[in-house]
Amino acid sequence: MPEVLKAPLVVEFPFTRSLGPVQSAFLTGLREQVVLGVRTADGRTLVPPVEYDPATAEELRDLVEVAPTGTVTTWAWNHEPRRGQPLATPFAWVLVRLDGADTGLLHALDAPGPDAVRSGMRVRVRWARERSGAITDIACFEPYDGAAAEPAGHDGRFEDMVTGIVAPARLDYVYSPGRAQAAYIAGLAERRTVGERCPSCRKVYVPSRGACPTCGVATSEQVEVGPRGTVTTYCIVNIKAKNLDIEVPYVYAHIALDGADLALHGRIGGIPYDEVRMGLRVEPVWSEGGRYPDHYRPTGEPDADYETYKEML
Repeated sequence: MPEVLKAPLVVEFPFTRSLGPVQSAFLTGLREQVVLGVRTADGRTLVPPVEYDPATAEELRDLVEVAPTGTVTTWAWNHEPRRGQPLATPFAWVLVRLDGADTGLLHALDAPGPDAVRSGMRVRVRWARERSGAITDIACFEPYDGAAAEPAGHDGRFEDMVTGIVAPARLDYVYSPGRAQAAYIAGLAERRTVGERCPSCRKVYVPSRGACPTCGVATSEQVEVGPRGTVTTYCIVNIKAKNLDIEVPYVYAHIALDGADLALHGRIGGIPYDEVRMGLRVEPVWSEGGRYPDHYRPTGEPDADYETYKEML
């Protein structure tokens, strides 16, 4: 049996959003250890607050303070906390109806074990030591057997309001290529670029996915292409990527390798960014120990005629 290739991959980016007046007041309140809800026309208090009534779609602006104590309505035990979750030790996810609220707030409950958690138990907010105006200003909930706290009746007006948040989005997964992509990766380890030819239309696709994207039939005939190729289209990158040690501006391009019928992408180096052009002939530059080309550089050949690559734009 051939070795099954697999590798952990992470897709991560910061999502930045502005806040309306309701969310702005709610998060600013958390920074000041105040929990705010919003009151609907029929007298319900929603926590966390929303800008429109989910039942009537009516705009909501009537902010009201609720207590930092409440009752667990439902829960689930988290045996293995993951990166970025509120607590590093096992905890319960709970919906808490805070005193004065009519809806549940989802957060973590710090408890010694699942036997210590039940619906109907009383809890209170444990505030984070350092607060910035985010849901994490509530560190978690903790069991509480005292009387309901009395809110001070805050109206939701603060100085230095929080107007925006940055929420990191992240996906961790394990990727395993199929037969065709495994052959492509193995070829790169030998500084070769291997594609596959469609038995119907005879086009060579690189990297291959194991089937022709045009005809839909399986591919198996391996064909080595390149190493030289032609720049078909390109873009100039002016924003530096996190964890990528490349100075901006630089050029990323689609490159049609000789013998291939599909362009792949790669960085262009060895030439000023403003001299890169369509039709530029390039060749790969391999870094020491690299398993794929670090970048492509000009070969010095005359530019390719547009007719030779126009179908791969």
